[in-house]
Amino acid sequence: MTNRRATERADIVLGEDWDRPQASVESELRAARARRSFISLNSSPLARKIILFNLLAILILGVGFLLMNQFRDGLTVQRERALAVEAQLMADVFEANLPASAPANLTTGDGIDAEAVLSRIGLTDGVDVFVFAADGSVVTSTQDIARSAARPVRGLQAQPGETLLITDFLNSVWTALSSIMGGNAPAEVGPTGAAAHVDLVAAALDGSTILQRGSDTTGSVYAAATPIEGPGGVLGVIVVTTAAGEIDQLARVEQEQLLQMFAVALLVSIGLSLVLASTIANPLSDLSAAAELGRDKNARKMSPTRVRIPDLTGRPDEIGRLSGALRGMVGALYDRIDSNEQFAADVSHEIKNPLASLRSAVGTLGFAKTDEQRARLIEVIEHDVQRLDRLVSDISNASRLDSELVKEEEEEFNLVRTLSNLSHYHAEEAAKKGVEFITDLPEDEIRIAGLEGRLAQVFVNLIGNAISFCDDGDAVRLWTRRRENRVLIVVEDTGPGIPEEALTKVFNRFYSERPVQQFGNHSGLGLAISKQIIEAHGGVIWAENIRPTEADVTSEPLGARFVVGLPI
Repeated sequence: MTNRRATERADIVLGEDWDRPQASVESELRAARARRSFISLNSSPLARKIILFNLLAILILGVGFLLMNQFRDGLTVQRERALAVEAQLMADVFEANLPASAPANLTTGDGIDAEAVLSRIGLTDGVDVFVFAADGSVVTSTQDIARSAARPVRGLQAQPGETLLITDFLNSVWTALSSIMGGNAPAEVGPTGAAAHVDLVAAALDGSTILQRGSDTTGSVYAAATPIEGPGGVLGVIVVTTAAGEIDQLARVEQEQLLQMFAVALLVSIGLSLVLASTIANPLSDLSAAAELGRDKNARKMSPTRVRIPDLTGRPDEIGRLSGALRGMVGALYDRIDSNEQFAADVSHEIKNPLASLRSAVGTLGFAKTDEQRARLIEVIEHDVQRLDRLVSDISNASRLDSELVKEEEEEFNLVRTLSNLSHYHAEEAAKKGVEFITDLPEDEIRIAGLEGRLAQVFVNLIGNAISFCDDGDAVRLWTRRRENRVLIVVEDTGPGIPEEALTKVFNRFYSERPVQQFGNHSGLGLAISKQIIEAHGGVIWAENIRPTEADVTSEPLGARFVVGLPI
């Protein structure tokens, strides 16, 4: 109930009331939200960070896929293997055309016509074949004769098309960065045609198949050289080369496909980032705007309307928790403001009473004619001054209580020992008044965590109040019991009890229901301070009357009972 009343007094707008506010602050906030687009990147650093960080990872991943050379290396190895097999097969064709017993010479054409054999071999476009003699001279090549077209192959995929400029651009950038970071200068373009394979031919004359990678102005070139062996030894070398840039083009096509997938992923990531940023940045912007609109732009004065926090508690995330925490904080703040205003009004009222009496006594003192009249007025003045001094002291203690409860450190202590020490002092006080003081405390320790001095202040106030309402022959009883996870401390008396209409008021500030002879001896703050201390410890306190039977609530009370419950 207390939290509900605090929320109502805080004047916080809930639910649909937030969507249709009437106050000027809410109208200003609603106008700001209407002007805002799907997401305001320029005014939301948080949204920009969310989008940037989401895009950064996918950008690095995408660029890495585009620039990595694993696919190119795989194509290179496969192509070199195929090229070596192709060269060996062509060498087998030449060897099959050699005479079985007669000597053969590729240069003079004895025993074999190298040009005729080469012209009968069907070759795919882009593949060149060079036939070298054993002395390294060029016998013939596909560049000097008419090529035979290769037989068509059904089911073979079409050649890759052109790529976008961005793929070529990224490839050139990667090549430049690799040369800079690696510290190597770009490979120089070597000779072209048959002259490019002189060293390769010399290496293949020993009977091995040799592979070589080179480059020209249009891209990478791969070559395979294998010897042509006859009955008398190695007759020559056949060299098969690929078209310039063939592997590079295949790699670019693959990069192009990756680039398309990356572009789609990038667009999806941007869209999801915008949605994510809007669900985070916009609600936070609403919360901050609601708090900031409570002040004008130069912060020189407060807005006359109260701060109204949007209700986002329906969100199952941290923003919903933040909204609930801010709403609760604002509610508690306005509740405290209202409480301070009420406290100030009560203080003003309570101080006016003794001041009025003091003013009247001082004014009358000048007209007193007898010593008896003057003595009576001086007694009234002294009583009012003491009353004011007590009132000011209690008000000062009450106003400092909140900050002191926060600053002081809780410590564990034995509650039974504290109550036992208090009972010794109050037993003597009760005996002077003819009141019997009874204690019923357990023998075992009951240890609780709290501020021992503040809790002792509560028990002193309750016991002192009980004794003050008792007459000669009455009794006051202090007892405590442990109940599972809590402990109960009860102070009972056989006094007149508490009027039914006052049971809910005794803990209000400055409320006092005392006999006439005790007027002015109490400020009415004791029970209010006691309740504040107990609630700060997570406990409860209430007052009730002791009746002969619970069934008859109209029966005369046998006394009053104050119960304090504290967690263990």
